[in-house]
Amino acid sequence: MSKDTLDNMFGSKIRVKVLKFLFRNYPGEFSVGELSGKLQETNLALKRELEALAKFYLIKKKKTIKIKYYLNSNFEFFEELKALILKASPAENNKMVAKILKLGRVKLAVVSGVFLNGNGGASDNSIADLFIVGDDINKDKLRKFLKALEAEVGKEIKLSIMDKEEFDYRYGMFDRFVRVLLESPHEKIINKLGL
Repeated sequence: MSKDTLDNMFGSKIRVKVLKFLFRNYPGEFSVGELSGKLQETNLALKRELEALAKFYLIKKKKTIKIKYYLNSNFEFFEELKALILKASPAENNKMVAKILKLGRVKLAVVSGVFLNGNGGASDNSIADLFIVGDDINKDKLRKFLKALEAEVGKEIKLSIMDKEEFDYRYGMFDRFVRVLLESPHEKIINKLGL
């Protein structure tokens, strides 16, 4: 594969978003409209990027009722590209921390699953991808944050939220959910509880 091919393949942020989404949801097939809803990008921009990727034979399309796009597993560097895309950090922690702190009085935020580097599909095995402990969480801000985060990551995020009182009770009672989450691979990106 020539340098020009690589330059063109990764020529835009939208293209990278599309690749993340398709690899994280492989072997799924998606229409432009479905991708637009998930990735929060315009149909026109997505169609342009999908057509560019189709020129490299990285993705294929088939027409049913709508045109559906999917990854071509016979692409020469499919496995290498998959490893590269899935190993890349799905979201920058410092940006996530700033946004999470704006949701309310957050005491603890734990990322696991899809947010841990090189996990590929580990999010399917994790109990939660994002766990937040806090009070007065603004539901509208949370909904917008989660939708934007899912678009950036390219996968649905398993979210769990508790207020501090519930967390303290469940932590003190050796609650299975809390223990499994904290004993599994994870990273505390906000920790005001001293855990």
